[in-house]
Amino acid sequence: MSNGSLRDASVVVARDENDLVALLSADFPAHGGAYLFLPGGRREEGESPLQCALRELREEAGVSAEHWTPLGSHAITLKSPARVHLFEARHLTLGAQELTATEQDFQLMWWPMQDALRAVSEGRFLLPAGPLALLLAERRGQER
Repeated sequence: MSNGSLRDASVVVARDENDLVALLSADFPAHGGAYLFLPGGRREEGESPLQCALRELREEAGVSAEHWTPLGSHAITLKSPARVHLFEARHLTLGAQELTATEQDFQLMWWPMQDALRAVSEGRFLLPAGPLALLLAERRGQER
């Protein structure tokens, strides 16, 4: 794992049997308003990318999953060795969100995959890892 602020992160496409995807929304005043994003966050000390994904999905969306598929690992920025690890989670069990103090305004929504992809093309996502994960999950689904 990288030191300090250079920690890797994990992002999750949680997709249910009806092809609905867990999306989060929150207001980001520094960026001009509300944006969408996928459950995810930085790895904690000693966590693997998958352990981070499991924890972040449970905390931010209140969801656990039986089936996990890696969607790739990608550089976060040009100047950092940190990577973002993307996953698709299936066979979901829903529970309560376990939001931290800084996440209290996160609103969980379930969107059809095609609507989430449309939101990607409309620029409604704050961070690039979410759109990339959605596109890779959809591509993987079409190949099955």
